[in-house]
Amino acid sequence: MTPNPLLGVLFHWLGGLSSASFYVPYRGVRRWSWEIFWLTGGIFSWLLAPWLFAALQTHDLLGVMAQVPPKIVGLCVMFGVLWGFGGLTYGLTMRYLGLSLGMAVVLGLCTVFGTLVPPLVRGQFGETLLGTLSGRIILLGLLVTLAGIVVVAWAGAKKDAALSPEQKKAAVAEFDFRKGIAVAVFSGIMSACFAFGLSAGEPIKALTAAAGTGPLWTGLPTLCLVMFGGLITNGVWCAWLIFKNRSAGQWLGAVSPAEAADKPEVAALKRSPLAANYLLCAVAGTAWYFQFFFYTMGESQMGRFGFSSWTLHMASIIIFGTLWGFAFREWKDARPGVKAMVWTGVALLVGATVIIGYGNRLGG
Repeated sequence: MTPNPLLGVLFHWLGGLSSASFYVPYRGVRRWSWEIFWLTGGIFSWLLAPWLFAALQTHDLLGVMAQVPPKIVGLCVMFGVLWGFGGLTYGLTMRYLGLSLGMAVVLGLCTVFGTLVPPLVRGQFGETLLGTLSGRIILLGLLVTLAGIVVVAWAGAKKDAALSPEQKKAAVAEFDFRKGIAVAVFSGIMSACFAFGLSAGEPIKALTAAAGTGPLWTGLPTLCLVMFGGLITNGVWCAWLIFKNRSAGQWLGAVSPAEAADKPEVAALKRSPLAANYLLCAVAGTAWYFQFFFYTMGESQMGRFGFSSWTLHMASIIIFGTLWGFAFREWKDARPGVKAMVWTGVALLVGATVIIGYGNRLGG
């Protein structure tokens, strides 16, 4: 199949939209503790959706998996476990910083580590990036991406400095800038391990193609392994919180103790809206998975500059995450100059995707 970078950019933008939107349904979950709705959605994200879509699009999925060397399986799962720490704290970042600022900080670090480390480790940095015109254009796109991320994060810091505690709580209920930044830095570094897991799973693509699977779908079996690692990390942590908070009963309708304490009238209801909660978590979890579903499709179109897929993915998430932040009025009390700064950062990110797409086209 001949690479088609423009189609690849479109797929990456669809993945970015899915990622930026996944937390929105969680906002509608009622009377469930965080660990309950996070693990419920995660079952769809890390287990059900990966295996379902891989089974639908892969020829002889179980046969392919049986041929994968144990070392490759171990590496994919290990990086998935490490990525799981990033995904776990990613959800906490949204709680403390909100959608737009939280995504900017986390994904900024993801972009740097996830894009540059794989070619550095393989010893291809000089040959791939510095040795060709297309590579240098892609590197310029990376620098513009980082500039856009810095501008968006700086705008978030300026907004934080100007708002009263009451205004911060009104925009993001659990807003805590210091705690949020610390969690976001850790999340950003660990989340980049997903890119390493995909890189470790490259041999699986060849096995999948040999089984007769089309090039758009050869990356799906790798997702099954990497995301299973994420399930291990998140499952263990959520299980501990469920045991600690005695919140397992919420799956059957019990009301969250925290919400019952804050709103005595809720306690009288005794049951949570189970059908709606399960549906919202299923939508959220599936949307989380779709970011990687479209990511693997986009990467398949990028040719020898596939490593830049991670940058395109991260930039598109920040763009759509910022749009959601404005939609939920997280920036409503910010000064006009700060809002303009946010849109400047978004414009830089859009420009960066164009630059990287052009670089890929020259090298494709």
